[in-house]
Amino acid sequence: MLFDSFDLVSALATLAACLVSVALLLAVSQQLWQLRWTATRDKSCKLPMPKGSMGFPIVGETCHWLFQGSGFHASRRQKYGNVFKTHLLGRPLIRVTGAENVRKVLMGEHSLVSVEWPQSTSTLLGPNSLANSIGEIHRKRRKVFAKVFSHEALESYLPKIQQVIQETLRVWSSNPEPISVYREAQRLSFHMAVRVLLGFRVSDDELRHLFHTFQDFVDNVFSLPIDLPFTGYRKGIRARDTLQKGIEKAILEKQHCSQGKDYADALDILIESGKENGSELSMQELKESTIELIFAAFATTASASTSLVMQLLKHPAVLAKLREELRAHGILHNGCLCEGALRLDSICGLKYLDCVVKEVLRLYTPVSGGYRTAMQTFELDGFQIPKGWSVMYSIRDTHDTAAVFKDVDAFDPERFSQERSEDKEGRFHYLPFGGGVRTCLGKRLATLFLKTLAVELASTSRFELATRTFPRIITVPVLHPSDGLKVKFFGLDSNQNEIMAESDEILGATV
Repeated sequence: MLFDSFDLVSALATLAACLVSVALLLAVSQQLWQLRWTATRDKSCKLPMPKGSMGFPIVGETCHWLFQGSGFHASRRQKYGNVFKTHLLGRPLIRVTGAENVRKVLMGEHSLVSVEWPQSTSTLLGPNSLANSIGEIHRKRRKVFAKVFSHEALESYLPKIQQVIQETLRVWSSNPEPISVYREAQRLSFHMAVRVLLGFRVSDDELRHLFHTFQDFVDNVFSLPIDLPFTGYRKGIRARDTLQKGIEKAILEKQHCSQGKDYADALDILIESGKENGSELSMQELKESTIELIFAAFATTASASTSLVMQLLKHPAVLAKLREELRAHGILHNGCLCEGALRLDSICGLKYLDCVVKEVLRLYTPVSGGYRTAMQTFELDGFQIPKGWSVMYSIRDTHDTAAVFKDVDAFDPERFSQERSEDKEGRFHYLPFGGGVRTCLGKRLATLFLKTLAVELASTSRFELATRTFPRIITVPVLHPSDGLKVKFFGLDSNQNEIMAESDEILGATV
């Protein structure tokens, strides 16, 4: 027994020594990793490097970021300030918060910084995508894409968008069980992008297959660029290749079956605009542009749609005021949406609706920010930003810390009213769609979709939270509720519409 005890103690001591050695090795490796990136500072510049941690070799702080979400950036910002260094997705990175700092980054395009997404994002979106193009190529491609989101184009999309939303809400209301709003909003935005925006005539089975493949693509757009079996990066590449095959088939079928259409979709406009601007798109360019259009319409719109539903659930007085505005403009009558009343001009005239959507996008911005690369060493907030480093400007953190917004954590649509106009106090305090020469081209379409959804929700739906409490929010890859937001939707008959209208009037009189 004595020898057995001695052997056990000896084994435990050996194990402890091994663990201490591994810990020391990791600590030394981490210090060498930190020194390696500190050595990249421009020694001719007397300004200090931003404070921060580069994490562990190779992976940096990527795992912390993925698990902590918004808590990661908040904790680093609190510790290191509005400009700090880290290492994410295989690249050294400077994270930037604050209107003035963001302004310098966005207005420094082509002089101080140039666009450069993480390698995984850049590879999966493709070299011909608008997001990856720079300089004159970007300017020309942006001009080609601009027609897709013109006033005339939006006017032609609106009836189809409204029809898709109405059909979706009917399906939600007919489901006896609560739905996951985020999951169903993804289906809705994907359906809208594929059948309305792009005009693809695909079967329901093909649409479902494309949807699941696209989810794999989106889930791995921001991943460590390690091209090995079973990694997210490899999974994203496979999804991209599958999507491109399906999209090429759909484009070819679309080009051969153009009769019977009653409107020009985004892909029609894109192809025609390319010809008009002397930049006719190749099949590969069309495939990458199509994926980019779906990507832009899919993840962010689903996120914002879910946040919209959640805020209307949390704030019934806001929903009542929305209905009141719809009635005042002749869009809602006796609890029913007036046929043909929803036009682009009438939507633009709904000022309170505009405030609600703006506040959703302020408090629940779908994307965290945008990526750039320093073209030269420059100064920002008293620190040097070394040439070659990635720079990420933070939209969400800038919204959260902007002094122009009173009671910043409160959901208060009135802050965007004409009387208060808090967003007008500084150009870069509010930027849900980015800014500068790369402001999101699809922002008017995204806003139109959200406003149409809000009108339909206020006019034709009754809904309630199916869980005891609201879920926590996850921010990667886009902002969404941890459980998808479980909600029970109910169909409305004429009697229920009248009761709902009366209760809104009572509620409106008390707020």
